[in-house]
Amino acid sequence: KSEVECLIKLFDTLVAESSNRFAAVGFDRNMFRDTLHSAFGMTDDMIMDRVFRTFDRDNDSCISVVEWVEGLSVFLRGTLEERIKYCFEVYDLNGDGYISREEMFQMLKNSLLKQPSEEDPDEGIKDLVDIALKKMDYDHDGKLSFMDFEKAVRDENLLLEAFGPCLPDIK
Repeated sequence: KSEVECLIKLFDTLVAESSNRFAAVGFDRNMFRDTLHSAFGMTDDMIMDRVFRTFDRDNDSCISVVEWVEGLSVFLRGTLEERIKYCFEVYDLNGDGYISREEMFQMLKNSLLKQPSEEDPDEGIKDLVDIALKKMDYDHDGKLSFMDFEKAVRDENLLLEAFGPCLPDIK
């Protein structure tokens, strides 16, 4: 109860600091991204955008206090099951229930540092996507279903954030 009260207080404080038209209802995308960046050290725009969409359950482009508390509950304290579901949602860019080869490519391309010496950095990313599919695509259909993703993560927990950091770091 005290943790939820603290989260609500924090929400109210952050909303009060914002001179934004949404401020009465909650966070807009930019304010939420600023918070993810300052509180959790997130830097990848695409991932932050996806985290926003995962928190924004009713798709009204605004994070309400309920969405804030429920989202942070999984984000900070979620069980492995909840975190698997959350990460899968973040990575399923088009919401079709699969993480496709293209979606993996997009996320890895965004989250990996470019090496100046590489002629075609996309080749290395394609190789990583192939490796990920080989390791995680249990039904061999060329894309990851939730069941594929869940089984892979249960076998190897490090794969939870395989396509980009979308959970807070230890700090």
